Amino acid sequence: MSDTPIADYALLSDCHSAALVSREGSLDWLCFPRFDGPAVFARLLDDAAGHWSLTVKGALETTRRYLPNTMVLQTAIRTETGLAMLTEAMALDANQDGHDLGSRAPRALLRRLECTEGRVELAMEYAPRPEFGLIAPLLSSVQGAAVAARGGADVLVLSAPSEPAIDGSTARLQATLRAGEAAGFALHHRSVEEDAPRVWSQDDVAAGIAGTVRAWRTWSSMHQRYEGPWSDLVSHSGRVLQSLMYQPTGAIVAAPTTSLPEAVGGERNWDYRYAWVRDASFTLNALWVAACPDEAIKFFSWMTGTVASLIEVGSDLQIMFGIGGEHDLSERELPHLSGWRGSRPVRVGNGAWNQRQLDVYGELLDAASTLSEQLGDLDEPTAQFLVAVAETAAIRWRESDQGIWEVRGGPREFLYSKLMCWVALDRAIALAPLLSAEDRVERWSGIRDEIREAILDRGWSEKAGAFAQSFGSDELDASNLMMPIVGFLPASDPRMLATIDAIAEQLTDHRGLVFRYRAADGLSGSEGTFLLCTFWLAHALALAGEAERARTTFERAIGFVNDVGLLSEEVDPETGELLGNFPQAFSHIGLVNAAWAIAEAEAQAGGQSGETTSIGSEQ
Repeated sequence: MSDTPIADYALLSDCHSAALVSREGSLDWLCFPRFDGPAVFARLLDDAAGHWSLTVKGALETTRRYLPNTMVLQTAIRTETGLAMLTEAMALDANQDGHDLGSRAPRALLRRLECTEGRVELAMEYAPRPEFGLIAPLLSSVQGAAVAARGGADVLVLSAPSEPAIDGSTARLQATLRAGEAAGFALHHRSVEEDAPRVWSQDDVAAGIAGTVRAWRTWSSMHQRYEGPWSDLVSHSGRVLQSLMYQPTGAIVAAPTTSLPEAVGGERNWDYRYAWVRDASFTLNALWVAACPDEAIKFFSWMTGTVASLIEVGSDLQIMFGIGGEHDLSERELPHLSGWRGSRPVRVGNGAWNQRQLDVYGELLDAASTLSEQLGDLDEPTAQFLVAVAETAAIRWRESDQGIWEVRGGPREFLYSKLMCWVALDRAIALAPLLSAEDRVERWSGIRDEIREAILDRGWSEKAGAFAQSFGSDELDASNLMMPIVGFLPASDPRMLATIDAIAEQLTDHRGLVFRYRAADGLSGSEGTFLLCTFWLAHALALAGEAERARTTFERAIGFVNDVGLLSEEVDPETGELLGNFPQAFSHIGLVNAAWAIAEAEAQAGGQSGETTSIGSEQ
């Protein structure tokens, strides 16, 4: 059973797949060759499911950071006898021009340990276990200083500075390094149908890391321009979002992991290695602030191309897809894995893929609205598709669904779903000339007004003194903080201010972090506070002109970034530990958008932005 704190991990990515490496130097999660592929190392979910550790004996002090403007990790390790620097990256093409980061990525994970003072003793243990630990592969020596792992659909070659000792399906190496000496390692992947994986020399590893640093810095210099408060965190979050983008298609995974729980020992363990349509407008706004519009446009193009084949007027719009555009994400359990801290079941696939969630119509059209000036003249099929989305929202807005939180109980008339149907029509009206749909504006406007009246009438709870989770309910829901963010009501409207205050007072823990809701949802157990919702609260407060409260709320949330600036989905209300899949795109999206809103609010008020908050890496 794995129990390493989630916050102890750092992310490595080549914009195709991702790895998590612990503070102690154990690489405990890696899916090759895609984010959603079977894990080669999965000790994150079970001690026996594979790892690759590179440690220094007798470590007394360990500090780490990402190298400036990159996602290349550097860890300083102090012992009684010396100091070593461990640099790690998933390799990128050194000749990147700043566009399409991750194209031509060599599919290799590089690790280089250099002794900079005295001497240090390194210990390496390599235990690949493909297909989430089901396979104990055959290891064999290759060209003296490399180890090939064969078994299943993958061939892996580990290049090392000297020949590792092989014991069954595990290889080990020990060495002494003195000041000025270094040991480089590379793990290279190929499928069994492709050419043999590459063996990397020591010079290759050093050059590969240097080239990856250059690629990230070139991308950052071309794409990142935000200069407001918390600029280091915003820029870093932009790089995290880029790290979660699957380069061949532009899809962005919600997180690179599966089944990290929302409560320790609970059943709320989901696979987040897919792309949600819902994330679209949130992601696009965040990419717009934290990176270049090129990434936003690529994501939108992938999304419309993937979704368009499914929609006819009046039909359900699928809410999520595989990163290659796959539609069937059927969920299954992996009973051989014990789960993080015994949190079972471990799942792959996601059963929410065929739920009815009416809010996605609004999120898709909001994404199109965000990019309207950059999209130019839409091709006829895309325009027809977006018109069909608006028409479907107009037809189906009265229906019940599973809502934004994908509850596994019965359908309800969730307010947020109604709100986003209103957004769908509101944005479609604005986009009508681009969609060649001017003849529909009068009808769309009438239905938009009808939805608005229903929300104001049936969505308000006198008992709660706030807008409620669903029509006829008295339960609060943090998703209603989106009402001013999408422009349904001004944040200064008395009903909206009352809702913001009710959520801040009644839907938070003792730290002031926000829960999604507290109503029954068809699942047993509890969950942590939701970082995205806390950023929504900060965002809504900023729109209400309460910049000081917004800043305080925002800084509560960013207080939970780990030492290398990463956030998970939730925070344990009792222990303050990070919970849920990690790192979580939604949390970093919320951070970026809230920081922008606070910057705007403070600028409008003529106030000072104050000091920025730094993270454990130099940005």
